Amino acid sequence: MLRLAGFDACAAIIGDVNKGTEEFKRQLEIARRVGVPIFAWQRIRERPWDAVIDAVFGVGLSREIEGDYRLCIEAMNALTPAPSLRAAVDIPSGIHADTGQVMGIAFRADVTAAFGWEKQGTVLYPGREYAGSVQVEDIGFPAAAIDCAPGSEGCSQPAFTYGPEDLAQVPARKAYSNKGTFGRVLIAAGSRGMCGAAYLSALGAYRAGAGLVKILTVEENRQVLQGLLPEAILSLYSPEDVAHDREEFQKFMEEQTAWADVVVLGPGLGREPYVEQLAEAILTSAYVPVIIDADGLNAIAAHPYLTSYYTENIVITPHLGEMARLTGQTVAQIQENLPACASEYASRYGITCVLKDAATVAAGRDGALYINASGCSAMAKAGSGDVLTGIIAGLMAVGMEEEKAAFLGVYIHGLAGEAAGGDSHSMLASELAEHIRDVLPYRRNVR
Repeated sequence: MLRLAGFDACAAIIGDVNKGTEEFKRQLEIARRVGVPIFAWQRIRERPWDAVIDAVFGVGLSREIEGDYRLCIEAMNALTPAPSLRAAVDIPSGIHADTGQVMGIAFRADVTAAFGWEKQGTVLYPGREYAGSVQVEDIGFPAAAIDCAPGSEGCSQPAFTYGPEDLAQVPARKAYSNKGTFGRVLIAAGSRGMCGAAYLSALGAYRAGAGLVKILTVEENRQVLQGLLPEAILSLYSPEDVAHDREEFQKFMEEQTAWADVVVLGPGLGREPYVEQLAEAILTSAYVPVIIDADGLNAIAAHPYLTSYYTENIVITPHLGEMARLTGQTVAQIQENLPACASEYASRYGITCVLKDAATVAAGRDGALYINASGCSAMAKAGSGDVLTGIIAGLMAVGMEEEKAAFLGVYIHGLAGEAAGGDSHSMLASELAEHIRDVLPYRRNVR
């Protein structure tokens, strides 16, 4: 088609032409008839090219690339002078279509033309870096075939992502309302000398729309938190009291969780022995959605019996290290297939799992799989995850169901990061939280 349009287009072939499929041989004959020069791949270094189009491997690649195929991709990546355009067909050769992993070597594209749907491998890292700008193109797949496309290995259905139009799912704010209308969030967070995570989670919850946020923390954090976030309610305890009178502390926790519509457990709690008892008290007394993050997850990893208190309204938000501790896998093993890891854990325990990475993957208890496409590297800062936990809690407080709040919270978190920092080195997590207002739509319900 390029040749017929007047371009000096050539085709470089890898492998034995005689062993090609009948469809391949048919297309090769058509190309020859319209005058496309065809030669062995080794000759691509013999002249400069304005553009190189990679169509070596597609979505079926399942093993590492070796031999001439590896040498060819190495040569395409090393062309000098560098082509003005490096394009990939459907997916860069060498990227696993489901996991985004590099299968030994991969082509580095400026643009990838994806057919029908974008492939998971170009949303997840490292495949996302190799794909460049991905443009999804319609090449005539029937709608029924798209709707019935199988999910990736370990997943019951295809993954999805959100775009700006999906922000409309955030509930509108009722005109006739008060602070109680928009939900109460209890955040069990912070330890002695560590109140930043509690502050950031509470700030994220308020920015996401929650009407009331209470921080359950140690007495020592009172003064700092009152200065940082005077809008927050404080409920204070002493770690010594947790161990001294367990029955009384359980009663105290039942009162706290009864007040809340959503509970957050974990940010900045630390790893002192009392955290196990705190986690157990919350998990046994809360009859509302519970978001478990950070040291809440570390407590569960250290004391696996706590998973027996999981219910369907639990959302966990581990980063890779925390997920490794929860599952017993290494970080490298988890990175090999993030969707499968998140989906397996979510379905095993019947909960929602938000597995945080540069491209966060979130899995629902019934098989839904969300892969996030928003965000930027400026968000890789301490406290960013605490803000995400707060956002998810705030969305639940205003009426969103746990799974949807988790998925959409991840998307909003990424958009806020883009608005706050772009690719800046200097963005802080608190600035990310402030920019939630720039991306979260205010919709008034007049009824």
